[in-house]
Amino acid sequence: MRHDQRGFSLIELLIVVAIILIIAAIAIPNLMRSRVAANQASAIESLRVISTAEVTYSTTYGTGFSASLSALGPPATGQGITSTAAGLVDETLTAGYKSGYSFFYNPTLNIGGIYNGFTLIGNPSTYGQTGGIYYYTDQSFVIRANNTTTASETDTSVAD
Repeated sequence: MRHDQRGFSLIELLIVVAIILIIAAIAIPNLMRSRVAANQASAIESLRVISTAEVTYSTTYGTGFSASLSALGPPATGQGITSTAAGLVDETLTAGYKSGYSFFYNPTLNIGGIYNGFTLIGNPSTYGQTGGIYYYTDQSFVIRANNTTTASETDTSVAD
């Protein structure tokens, strides 16, 4: 009597599962680092977009910088572009959150009711998981970074 056996033995299956687990143990941390790096690059780009929008806002309306991030955002459906809804930044950024980073905007008021400056901070929503660097910029448009705490005007430029 002859039996044709087809398939894999239990040992062969266990070896394949072990190899897959080893590859996963190597790949998953690298994937997480890649995601954090992508979020950090996105945060820098978001700061640049907001800074560029502030320059456009200032030159378009002649009233200094915007009073809030929402003033840079799109107008409501059916409404036109105004100084309170300039349409310069998408609704994701005007909400203050994008790609694992939270953005905090604070205008500075000059005499006469004109915002002559601003500070913009980008902090990771969950340090180490969504990002590992804190960012700062202001009306100088220099983006600064800090690895341990909220960045400020005294931190090193990201270009350095």
